[in-house]
Formats: sequence, C-alpha cells, structure tokens
Amino acid sequence: QLVESGGGLVQAGGSLRLSCAASGRTFSTYGMGWFRQAPGKERELVAAINWSGDITYYVDSVKGRFTISRDNARNTVYLQMNSLKPEDTAVYSCAAAVGFVVRTTIRSYEHWGQGTLVTVSS
Repeated sequence: QLVESGGGLVQAGGSLRLSCAASGRTFSTYGMGWFRQAPGKERELVAAINWSGDITYYVDSVKGRFTISRDNARNTVYLQMNSLKPEDTAVYSCAAAVGFVVRTTIRSYEHWGQGTLVTVSS
C-alpha cells in the first residue's frame, strides 16, 4: 500500500515536498516513480528512482526544479518540488515497480497510491 501526502495550494515560485509511505518489508526491492495527471491530460512520469537511490530519471519539464529521493529505512520516497509553475498543477501519484532499476514506462508500475493534489496559482 502506498500513501501520498504533502500536496496543497502554493503560489508560483514556491515549493512543496511530497511524501509516499509504503507498507511492507520489500520496499527496498522496488523502483519507485512519481507520476502526475492534469485535467484533460494523460498521466506522465515525472521522476523515478532505483532501489538504492543513486540513479534517477526526470522528465525534461522538471529537470533542475524537482528532486526525487528515498529513505529505505523509513519505507518512504519523496519528491521535492521547487520553483513551481502553474503548469505543474496536477494530481501526483507515487507508484512502485518490481525490480531494482529505474523504470520509465507506466506499464512497469504495479502498485499505485491514491494521489495528492498539487495546485500552483499564478
């Protein structure tokens, strides 16, 4: 089970940190990802991280602004979002993919959280 938190309303240029807490004993064996879906748009992968946290992936639109990290001792993955823009407004969901590597395709992810809404006002 994956449970996200940390979403909310923020002004453009502001920051938010999303957290995703996982239950179970095998968290460290999963690659993790953060996805977002804006109204009327397809779900997209924003960032992904491998099991140990030393390999990451970012979609071009968030490079240099967002940082994904994980704490396997706490079974938690984070998404630090800085310099937020109105176009970052979306429901953000974390997901887990079996295997130790970074996964960049949505079909690789088997377990999903319920999502948390991020709204960036201009």
